[in-house]
Amino acid sequence: MITRLATAIGCGLLCLAPVSTLADSRHPLDPLSWQEQWAVLEVLLDAGKLDEDTTFNRIALKPPVKDSVWSYKPGIAVSRQAEAYGRKGKQVFEAVVDLDRKSVTAWKEVNGVHAAFLDKEFKPDLIDELKKRPEFLEALRKRGIQNPLFVECVALPLRYLGEQEYMNRRIAMLHCRSAQGVRNGWPRGIEGLGVTLDLDSKEILEIVNESTVPVPGTSAEYDDETIGPLRAFPSPIEIRQPLGPGFKIDGHVVSWDKWRFHLRSDARVGTIISTVTWRDGGADRPVLYEGNLSEIFVPYMDPSLNWYTRTFLDAGEYSAGGLANTLTPGIDCPDNAVFFNGIVIEDNGRPKDKPRVACLFERYAGDVNWRHDQDGRPKRELVSRWTALLGNYDYVVDWIFESDGQMRVAIGATGIVEAKMAKAKNANDASHGGPREDAHGRFVDQHVVAVNHDHFFSFRLDLDVDGVRNSFVRDVIKEERLAADHPRGSIWVTQQKLARTEYDALLDTDMMEPSLWRVTSEGRRNAVGYPTSYQLMPGMTMGPVTRDDYTMKRAGFTSHALWVTPYRADERYAAGDYPTRSLSGKGLPEWTEANRSIENTDVVLWYTIGMHHVPRAEDWPVMPVLWHDFKLRPFDFFDRNPALNTSREP
Repeated sequence: MITRLATAIGCGLLCLAPVSTLADSRHPLDPLSWQEQWAVLEVLLDAGKLDEDTTFNRIALKPPVKDSVWSYKPGIAVSRQAEAYGRKGKQVFEAVVDLDRKSVTAWKEVNGVHAAFLDKEFKPDLIDELKKRPEFLEALRKRGIQNPLFVECVALPLRYLGEQEYMNRRIAMLHCRSAQGVRNGWPRGIEGLGVTLDLDSKEILEIVNESTVPVPGTSAEYDDETIGPLRAFPSPIEIRQPLGPGFKIDGHVVSWDKWRFHLRSDARVGTIISTVTWRDGGADRPVLYEGNLSEIFVPYMDPSLNWYTRTFLDAGEYSAGGLANTLTPGIDCPDNAVFFNGIVIEDNGRPKDKPRVACLFERYAGDVNWRHDQDGRPKRELVSRWTALLGNYDYVVDWIFESDGQMRVAIGATGIVEAKMAKAKNANDASHGGPREDAHGRFVDQHVVAVNHDHFFSFRLDLDVDGVRNSFVRDVIKEERLAADHPRGSIWVTQQKLARTEYDALLDTDMMEPSLWRVTSEGRRNAVGYPTSYQLMPGMTMGPVTRDDYTMKRAGFTSHALWVTPYRADERYAAGDYPTRSLSGKGLPEWTEANRSIENTDVVLWYTIGMHHVPRAEDWPVMPVLWHDFKLRPFDFFDRNPALNTSREP
């Protein structure tokens, strides 16, 4: 569903077709409707596969066969299937439901894995029992907390770190804080107190009091009353499109300038951009079959209790209730934005509406599309945006379409940096005669150390450049020595290298050994004879420092900036289907062990943006948005600059 705030008093919803006609006009990639979500539960119930102990992590469209999507024309009947992942009791299962025939066509029990956490598991009933335990109450009193009433705890999956005792159990560790009297409870963590739970057997397994750090009275509020008068600019800026947006939306299909693509929200990975084409000479040329965020990995760099297990695979572990957060008009998206609503599931599989999970808008910021001398064109962009709220962090994810055939993908990190409480007041007395309390982070407030950590964002990019028969090449930039009597001495040249197998395409960015990464077409050439192609142009990215750390091996996709695999419909998540308490090497490392051929075939690129975050004072109490991006850029895809004839008016 799509909403635009300007129509809230009128239609409210942008003229959605009646339910009875939706099936006839539905695109193969349209997400499940409310009725289809319920149909999945009803079919499973009729088949004897659903009872009161059944829980769900995912009910979503089962991706249709790729060829049928590319060949789809409006009016063609579309077969609809749904996939359902969950647990029946303690048994993990995967099911496929045929929505046309109302039948379960596949049912598989999956052993040796853990399903993603449910909403109810983050705050289990065991917390109430814990607050009655004498050893827990005594640990609180040592930290100056006389009553546990205002202590808030959340259970997070305990990562498998090689121990055998808990390997097959649903183990969680509690993280608690005292938020009494404050809006922002993040700087009130209870340090050195570890509580381990078994969520299936409903046992409190262990209470460990490693060290006692009093909870400080530090306040890090950021509400208007605390901040005081807001800065005002002398002249306001208005964003208006009096004639409406310059794009068209037909169901979930968006048309803008020469671009056409399908947009849908997915509970696990956020917005998925699909079937991207460019209108060229009366024909729609395929560029990208599917692009989306695949996984987020955030490991913290502190070895102490409560911290060494904080190695979050956010998309796979924490997407209960939907990864995409509800957008706030005027803050997340400008006034001219159109909003998309979504449907997510509750723990029992029942559908629930979630408003404004994505937005779409045009923008012009005075930038230049191209220019020479006194001539040129202004730059207008189309932006698809969604945001994720994952505990303390917020992420803004943009897909930006430009009139020169380029797509830019940008991700911005903001929110509240996670911090630990320190006995020392600040950096001047941090040592206290022992190890410095800011050895694994930096003081950002009195008695508050923001802990060093990483952010890794893996994107899955199924490029189909002028068709599905593609190859991956590197244009390596190398020095060429000139003749001894030449005044230059040396120049650089490009040397094209074809990646024939997956191992050939395991790449990292290196400023001292630069190269261009391109997906080339096997079936089309441009006017001067080069195979048409699209370039993946990396932004600034950093690889892991702690390569022998078990948690980094668990997120093995971070070991390279780029992976290239042959297309497989069931390879969708960089860290594997089940990252919760997973073993090392799942996902990309496991798939690429076979070193499959990637020459003249349907290829998928997996690119990871990586950043090491050393917090600073300016990141507190709320961090300004820090952006990183990469580009998908036409490279000999056209015969000349496709933006030559764009308007002189933005």
